[in-house]
Amino acid sequence: MTQLLSVEKNAGIATIFIDNPPMNVLNQQVIRELNKVFSALKEDEEVVVIILTGRGDKAFVAGADIKEFPERTSTKPEEGPTVHEIFNMIEDLPKPTIAVLNGYTLGGGLELALTCDIRIAEEHAQIGLPEVKLSLLPGAGGTQRLPRLVGPAKAKELLFTGDSLSATEAERLGIVNSVVPQGEGLAAGTKLAEKFARQSLQALSRLKRLVNVMDEQSWSESLALEEKLFEELFATEDAKEGITAFIEKRKPVFKHR
Repeated sequence: MTQLLSVEKNAGIATIFIDNPPMNVLNQQVIRELNKVFSALKEDEEVVVIILTGRGDKAFVAGADIKEFPERTSTKPEEGPTVHEIFNMIEDLPKPTIAVLNGYTLGGGLELALTCDIRIAEEHAQIGLPEVKLSLLPGAGGTQRLPRLVGPAKAKELLFTGDSLSATEAERLGIVNSVVPQGEGLAAGTKLAEKFARQSLQALSRLKRLVNVMDEQSWSESLALEEKLFEELFATEDAKEGITAFIEKRKPVFKHR
């Protein structure tokens, strides 16, 4: 059982709601539940795509729970995985993930959103990493993931000022993929997830892996991995079904095998 996260599943899509009112802050309980829920969905054969959003219309996640800070002497929990390990697991999940930013997406909230493959922001969302204003720094991967999207110079500007961006500004910088009217984020995320869910997870997972390792390997290593995964994929049941369906001029029926 989870207390602050809930999951709804339909037609290959799992939607995770962070429900920690009023601002869905990222406290230790939410972090533990994220680990539990994403680990379960990773193994769930019925789930192809995962959507992550916040309950309500105020916030996706409005940062960490600052009230917990005075009691913390380390970022490492007494037991269980660290927040870095949990966020890395989410980023590397072999299934497409979509974050729907339905309001404030600050600090740890933005760091969480950056672990997802796609980000859709509602027009009223405010997006940023304000930790420097507390003489802190993003401690869940924000200093590394943000520069990959906006470049080091722009990332330094945002990190050094702690200023927030509008959804439109975040889209222009490539932090979010698209901006939609307030209240329409989940519908837009679901529509995109439905497109993903029609594909084979065998192909989706390999595509995601190739893009994710792009910055970690040399050009030749990445091409060698692409060749290897292409050969693997070609031998799957879904690839055979996709090719056969194309020849027979029908829609493929993938079994994710």
